[in-house]
Amino acid sequence: MSELDNDRLLRALVREPVDRTPVWIMRQAGRYLPEYRQIREEAGSFMNLCRNPELACEVTLQPLRRFDLDAAILFSDILTVPDAMGLGLYFEPGEGPRFEHTVRDAATVDRLPIPDVDSELRYVTDALSRVRRELRGRVPLIGFAGSPWTLATYMVEGGSSKDFRHIKALAYDQPAVMERLLDKTARAVTAYLNAQIEAGAQAVMIFDTWGGSLAHDAYPQFSLRYAQQIIDGLIRNREGRRVPVIFFTKGGGIWLETIAESGADALGIDWTLSMDEARRRVGDRVALQGNLDPSILYARPEVIHREVERVLREFGSGSGHVFNLGHGVHPQIPPEHVKAMVDAVRSLSPAWHD
Repeated sequence: MSELDNDRLLRALVREPVDRTPVWIMRQAGRYLPEYRQIREEAGSFMNLCRNPELACEVTLQPLRRFDLDAAILFSDILTVPDAMGLGLYFEPGEGPRFEHTVRDAATVDRLPIPDVDSELRYVTDALSRVRRELRGRVPLIGFAGSPWTLATYMVEGGSSKDFRHIKALAYDQPAVMERLLDKTARAVTAYLNAQIEAGAQAVMIFDTWGGSLAHDAYPQFSLRYAQQIIDGLIRNREGRRVPVIFFTKGGGIWLETIAESGADALGIDWTLSMDEARRRVGDRVALQGNLDPSILYARPEVIHREVERVLREFGSGSGHVFNLGHGVHPQIPPEHVKAMVDAVRSLSPAWHD
């Protein structure tokens, strides 16, 4: 495990000084790259690709060959955990992820196992270790998992949902059952992320994609509480340095001050909240990651350059900013537009770190 040539991301996540703003991209390994689509076709299915450590490693490294990024993030999926709990993950063309079995009552919750990471999710940690070796210390490697609430939405709904009617019915009608499901999922995610850290992840991120679907008083009860449970249970120091935790609730701006008390080192910010307002509200308690609207990458390079400058200006000077999109890169984005964004961050951001 090589020492890092570029530890800019790790230093920014714990608000240490950097020479420029580090940049990486949520979903940076994936469908917008033609070389990914070729490997995906060869693998035969998305899950075949995820379960093959050699191919998952290759896909993880692909964007670093194109773009001057400050981190790699493991190619995998947040739904590997509920799949390992026996729910039967599959992907329906045009419909996204689905589960063969749903979790909608107390008896099913109580039967759910907490996966043995060493056996049922070994393909993830094997891929992560392989990536870490292949990186040879070039940049840090980020591991990740879904938040308990976000994973539970898929487990209860059986797949993606527009109205979350089944999980919200369970939460409001039987909150004790919902909380047992969230607690069990939190314990599974804690073990999973700790295994990723042991395998070589140098930072980890918790994706709370659907936390923003909750009512203002339900979010602390059903989402934030269980993210905090995970954060409290993580290995925080490894290989002689801190392992930073990034927590991202999409649509979570209204709870920002409360989220800043979660114990995470950095908060992901989506494009619905300006970086200057986010920084004003949390001060120096946490670093901030974000927050360019992914759709801006459909625009001309000169527009992308201007919008990157706006985000950097909104955050202002000093440490504690990781440049990223406000959510994952869209599959139809031209790779050259991603390069325009990364190059703009590299050229413009040193002025904010003098």
